[in-house]
Amino acid sequence: MTQSATLRARIDEDTKAQGDAVLNAIGLSVSDAVRLLYHRLIAEQAFPLELKVPNAATRAAMEEGHAILTARKARFESADELIASLDG
Repeated sequence: MTQSATLRARIDEDTKAQGDAVLNAIGLSVSDAVRLLYHRLIAEQAFPLELKVPNAATRAAMEEGHAILTARKARFESADELIASLDG
């Protein structure tokens, strides 16, 4: 694993609070967002990305997926049951 470097930035409190709220709604930490930004900067050689707060349906699906992973139990008892639900 490579060594970590610290990045510091000054930003006014109101902008930080609003930005933190948006990142939280997207499901990212500030560190995640900065890492993502840097990786995309490098890959695209330009300022990238357009992230948006997910809509209600997407948030519900994300929460359901997280609950399934946390419980380590899918909604289906077998692959056949999953396939049957897709046909119906």
